[in-house]
Amino acid sequence: HERAVVYFKRALRLNRRYLSAWTLMGHEFVELKNTEAAIEAYRSAVDINPRDYRAWYGLGQTYEILLMYFYALHYYRKATTLRPYDARMWCALAGCYEKLHRTQEAIKCYKRAECHNDREGIAAHRLATLFSEKLNDREQAAYYYAKHLARRQAEDAMGGPDAIEALRYLAGYHLKDAGNLVEAERHCEMLLDYTGPEKKEAEAMLREIRQLRAARASSRSPAP
Repeated sequence: HERAVVYFKRALRLNRRYLSAWTLMGHEFVELKNTEAAIEAYRSAVDINPRDYRAWYGLGQTYEILLMYFYALHYYRKATTLRPYDARMWCALAGCYEKLHRTQEAIKCYKRAECHNDREGIAAHRLATLFSEKLNDREQAAYYYAKHLARRQAEDAMGGPDAIEALRYLAGYHLKDAGNLVEAERHCEMLLDYTGPEKKEAEAMLREIRQLRAARASSRSPAP
């Protein structure tokens, strides 16, 4: 990173209005944890071109690192205005709202990210977590966990803790809340592929599912 900064400074000595050099140098200073120099570089970039969303986004990131969340919000909003179809901008803004405990605003931003093809899969997972932990809305949480899980399955990326979290939640939701034993069983069976405590939980839920099915069958049996 230090070498990159040297090269960018050389380029800027030749042309002080070299926009990309200022923005990229700001990124390098962030990596070097030199936040003061990063802010100066990003500000130079937006002075040259106020529509450079990368520099506004960089300022937001830098102030977030400094725990100055209201400043970060201001700059992330600038970035989303210039790049409203970019899920990364909305996720960054949402994350900042989360840190300020402004859950409803965070949810709105994550939903915008979902609408704009959130390739990193951050938005659906965060929405599921917020609906589950902050709003106790299990139906909405299940909806977003299912979306997140579908993305992970499509990417063949089921090995992470987020996939396990989604499977556990959906298994429990379908068993306890929705009463959908077929879906509960399907998610439990997927959990059996793992080796952690989630496997034992799945085995216990499968036993409960068998008991519930037996009880339902018994209640439907005609009396002698």
